[in-house]
Amino acid sequence: MLQSSAILVVGLILLVWSAERFVSGAAVTAANLGVSKIVIGLTIVSIGTSAPEILVAISASLEAAPKLAIGNAIGSNIANIGLVLGVTAIAAPLPFSHEIVKNELRWLIGATLLGLFCLANLFLGSLDGLLLLAGLGLILYLMFTKQRLGPQLHGVVNNELDQIPAMPTHKGVLWLIFGLLLLLLSAEVVAQEAIKIAQLLEIDELIIGLTIVAIGTSLPELAASVSAAVKGHSDIAIGNIVGSNILNVLAVLSVPALMHPIGIDSVVFWRDYGVMTSLTLVLVVFAFYRESISRPEGALMLTIWLGYNVILYMQASV
Repeated sequence: MLQSSAILVVGLILLVWSAERFVSGAAVTAANLGVSKIVIGLTIVSIGTSAPEILVAISASLEAAPKLAIGNAIGSNIANIGLVLGVTAIAAPLPFSHEIVKNELRWLIGATLLGLFCLANLFLGSLDGLLLLAGLGLILYLMFTKQRLGPQLHGVVNNELDQIPAMPTHKGVLWLIFGLLLLLLSAEVVAQEAIKIAQLLEIDELIIGLTIVAIGTSLPELAASVSAAVKGHSDIAIGNIVGSNILNVLAVLSVPALMHPIGIDSVVFWRDYGVMTSLTLVLVVFAFYRESISRPEGALMLTIWLGYNVILYMQASV
């Protein structure tokens, strides 16, 4: 048990680190080849931040453990709002920018409702996977359109790309290849050890995905969001989380749907996706009616996340 836990922690650290190297290498290579910053920001950087969840979902599905992938997708969204935005708002209140309220939050609502529709029959199958990917394609198209028509958003993309170091093309390609290989390897290690821990504890892989793996893959967002908020870049702090949650629903959930269709328990729909949907609605209410997340509101979101994890622990212990 201790050995599997230690390997899982190391795997999560390598997963996060390799994802950063992969994104940096891919972004630098694309930039050096003349790809525009807008395209890099909307594809490589945006999708790259969800690379750990996507790769874990693929590995878990290949290991015939799609519940781990489903738990990671839903649990990461719960952690992103409750833990990451909660802690970030406590560190520095988060005002919502007009563009995030007008665009990204509406897309998050749409993605959440689409996921709700796909899981409503308690089965996640190939058709659901195709619907989720179609939703992802539509949102990416809308993102490109909005960025092309709204040059005021370029500053947000530039701020994200400023975090990526400059390097020659050959070094960028090496980081891209090395990062991808290590990302694949660490995702496989995380999936295998998470399954072992679930078997040793005699609990569902879903619980491990909702908690340990979800928290581990959400830690980069926590560090990035707190850092951005303290520096006064609340649009980046909130935008990173909203974008990550959209991808977790549309991209990560589509992996087990396409690779390993499975029926789900009603508790997954009502308890887990229900909590995720509720936290999303809380975020929407704060955005549309409060136009910011204050410290007390951040504390409320963090309390909801902690309470949810306590419930999971109590139910898993029964």
